[in-house]
Amino acid sequence: MKLDRGYLIVFEGIDGTGKSTHCRLLGDYLESLGLQVQRLFEPTIGYWGMKIRKLLVEGRGDISPEEELSWFINDRKEDVEQNIQPALAKNKIVILDRYYYSTAAYQGALGLNPEKIIRENEAFAPKPDRVFLFTTTPEHCLERIQSSREKHSAFEKLEYLKKVQTIFDSFSDPVIRRIDSIPPADEVHAHLRREVSDLLPLPK
Repeated sequence: MKLDRGYLIVFEGIDGTGKSTHCRLLGDYLESLGLQVQRLFEPTIGYWGMKIRKLLVEGRGDISPEEELSWFINDRKEDVEQNIQPALAKNKIVILDRYYYSTAAYQGALGLNPEKIIRENEAFAPKPDRVFLFTTTPEHCLERIQSSREKHSAFEKLEYLKKVQTIFDSFSDPVIRRIDSIPPADEVHAHLRREVSDLLPLPK
């Protein structure tokens, strides 16, 4: 099945919401329909993305919020140029785990202006066709994280995540669809299938 243009579908939310699992499940579903899917994630594994990943493991240290933001911007510029735009130009569906809404929320929780961050990103990054913003309580997310892995990101602190969630809650862009991630995975996945059937020209 061929599409007449590319589509950018973004998954957002604080860590532990299950968004990465549903990125994979939705990608599998769309590929089963014969669609071309490009799966991406941010931070990337490029130069800037690896600097960010090291910071996630080791902590921020003396890195300022402004410098940290510049790393995310640089990483995203490379991702847009090398991966996102080429895939969209080939009429692929790009499924992206985190994008500039995460940057606005996480760096906004450090005191930067979330709206300004979004504007700065939208000056070079294509706007998504749909954003699935996964929601649940930060307390529940931390419980999931603690039960699923031994090591935690430097960003996975309750008070910080509460600030991040508050900023996510403030976003009102029409492309955003909020997804309650508390129900069983099959129910959440069925919800996502309904959402993409409204977005994409899928066979009925």
